[in-house]
Amino acid sequence: MDYLLLAQAVTEANPANLKIWAYVGFIGLVILFLALDLGVFHRDAHEVSMKEALGWSVVWLSCGVAFTGFVYFAYQNHWLGLGLETPKYVDGAIVLGEVAGATAAIQYLTGYVVEKSLAMDNIFVIAMIFGFFAIPAKYQHRVLFWGIIGALIMRGGMIFLGAELIMRYTWILIIFGLFLILTALKMALIKSESDPRNNPLVKLAKKFFRTVDFFDGQKFFTRRTVAPTYRLDESTGLQVMEPAPAGTLAAKWAITPLFLALIMVEITDLVFAVDSIPAIFAVTPDPFIVFTSNIFAILGLRALYFCLAALIAKFRFLKPALILILGFVGVKLLLLAGPPYLDDIGLAAADMKSIKIDPMISLAIVVGTLTVASILSILFPGKPEEEHKAG
Repeated sequence: MDYLLLAQAVTEANPANLKIWAYVGFIGLVILFLALDLGVFHRDAHEVSMKEALGWSVVWLSCGVAFTGFVYFAYQNHWLGLGLETPKYVDGAIVLGEVAGATAAIQYLTGYVVEKSLAMDNIFVIAMIFGFFAIPAKYQHRVLFWGIIGALIMRGGMIFLGAELIMRYTWILIIFGLFLILTALKMALIKSESDPRNNPLVKLAKKFFRTVDFFDGQKFFTRRTVAPTYRLDESTGLQVMEPAPAGTLAAKWAITPLFLALIMVEITDLVFAVDSIPAIFAVTPDPFIVFTSNIFAILGLRALYFCLAALIAKFRFLKPALILILGFVGVKLLLLAGPPYLDDIGLAAADMKSIKIDPMISLAIVVGTLTVASILSILFPGKPEEEHKAG
């Protein structure tokens, strides 16, 4: 009882100590969403239709945007200490202070749009991975689901590590800004490696583990040594897998192409997280805003993939738009964090002020860039042979 009274006294003295429960509640909400997704709505493997994908895209988009309202009221009324003793940018430095609901809501929405737009490029690579491993359409949702689980864990760790680093060493923001600009230049000038066989982790998996070149339903691991056969169930009209013939089950488990595809999806997300997480820190250093906007953007990635996988080649100006967005947030970070540190190395006047771009302007630039790219892609579609090559 004494411990409970002590904890109550601490939280009453400093409501900001309750923020941990905001994270716990949000993570619980995400776990509930994922449990309903896999355990109820996608329990059985099936090919996701365009209609179903559009429906789920609307659901996830609505959840992500609706969370803006929660952010506004939570920060405005300081629910669970949100908005109190919160990291924010002031003259290029990060200080702890009070953040109003409107400011937090704009920062969340801007971060959500930035992360959602950068996730588009991820879809290009996932489509290539599924094509290379010839993943059947009905199994793609399972790979993406577990890929999202891994992405949530990796990004959560990277976000809180990044938040801790920039709180201690604000000059890291300059490195983030330069990295984003270099990434944009790389995307514009250098063609990336597109053959999954050349990935070192895929080579490592095949070297040290037994692999098979067939699918055992939607399993990631199998003991089968021969590909399964199927029969048509006349009562349901569905294909039913036949039991493995006697003597064809190995003692050791083997990796199926489905698991190799999952490895590649996880690596892809890790690579894109390295680009996108510095981009969100250009909007705000508040770890709660960074975390929630990033996670909501990732949650809708699966449905978005099924919507756009067949159409990505038609949006020929999308990649240039993503390059411009990366370059913009990189420059934004340099303008914010650069001036206070340039004088230390004799490159600026001591009274040189940092430049902070208003969150509403940032949101307008990001949304406007994506809108213009989409309109141009519709008005000036690529030639059929170009679209086939891009796809």
